[in-house]
Amino acid sequence: MNIISYNVNGIRAAMRKGLTLWLKNTEADIVCFQEIKALEEQIETQAFEELGYTYQYWYPAEKKGYSGVGIISKVKPNHVEFGCGIDYMDKEGRILRADFDNFSVISLYLPSGTNDARLQLKFDFMDDFYSYISTLKAEIPRLSICGDFNICHEALDIHDPVRLKTVSGFLPEERAWFSKFLNNGFIDSFRYLNPERVEYSWWSYRANARANNKGWRLDYHLVDENIKQNIERAVILPEAKHSDHCPVLLKLKF
Repeated sequence: MNIISYNVNGIRAAMRKGLTLWLKNTEADIVCFQEIKALEEQIETQAFEELGYTYQYWYPAEKKGYSGVGIISKVKPNHVEFGCGIDYMDKEGRILRADFDNFSVISLYLPSGTNDARLQLKFDFMDDFYSYISTLKAEIPRLSICGDFNICHEALDIHDPVRLKTVSGFLPEERAWFSKFLNNGFIDSFRYLNPERVEYSWWSYRANARANNKGWRLDYHLVDENIKQNIERAVILPEAKHSDHCPVLLKLKF
């Protein structure tokens, strides 16, 4: 099962940049999108259906043109859960889960801390999401959480760890939370297979950052330890340039 996670920074804009053509050439069974910034009726869903993604689930934010997640699949899920039941999180369309025979996948878009108010919301979200997942694990023990966590975990996940240590996305508190999350029974699949590899999944649009590879690794597939043995491949796909992020891929074999 090949699963791609992709923060598209506006799915309509990404499709205009050739997203569907690129996707046609992948072997993805499931694609998890973040930051779709569109209502379902604004998305060219037929284009995905023509690629074999018969099953499509979209969870936009209440605020138009903002946030939102989606999952498209060639395999029919047994169940789809929209949101997590926490009002302020669900209003922003940040969590969508699909359950399959052998595992479940969550498409997650964790908030960024662009200012003091949003940083506090980010910390609140992190705490509430941790509690939510801790409870969910008892019901769904074979869980993969993919998406944009808006956190670089270790120094090798960011191009300038010294200068950026006081910037949201690489704050000590954020990194400590990420470690705590992993210690709650999850595997960072990319780091598991590539312990020393330096690759990024997001680059600022400013200062020619992508061309100079001054990036951050913000996008992950976190896999429950119960399916650790099923991880076959975990890679970052920087050749895809439909967004300021690039896709990350996980292959699970059952």
